[in-house]
Amino acid sequence: QVQLVESGGGLVQAGGSLRLSCAASGRIFSAYTMGWFRQAPGKEREFVAAISSGGGLTTYADSVKGRFTIARDNAKTTVYLQMNSLKPEDTAVYYCAADRAGWGTRSKRPDSYDSWGQGTQVTVSS
Repeated sequence: QVQLVESGGGLVQAGGSLRLSCAASGRIFSAYTMGWFRQAPGKEREFVAAISSGGGLTTYADSVKGRFTIARDNAKTTVYLQMNSLKPEDTAVYYCAADRAGWGTRSKRPDSYDSWGQGTQVTVSS
């Protein structure tokens, strides 16, 4: 298991940008697939982006393609989510998650992840 702490959320106007960070503590962080999910009030948690353990593979939800970028720095045991051109519909609590299993279609499913952060609020005003 990996302990995860998100930061970087806040209030931003539509069209603006935010960079979320997820700091991890654990000896084998570099072996984990990392993902970002979000949950808006009254909705189920949904997939946003994921990155493979080495950082060479990424995948995104259709709703954020071209606007969001996931990255990781294994030396710093940190994963990032750069969010550009933010829309009010991006408003949600954003969660970082770690999956010790291999990369695949499982990487888009919340149940695949072993560890979760507490979340950070992102609010986008119109």
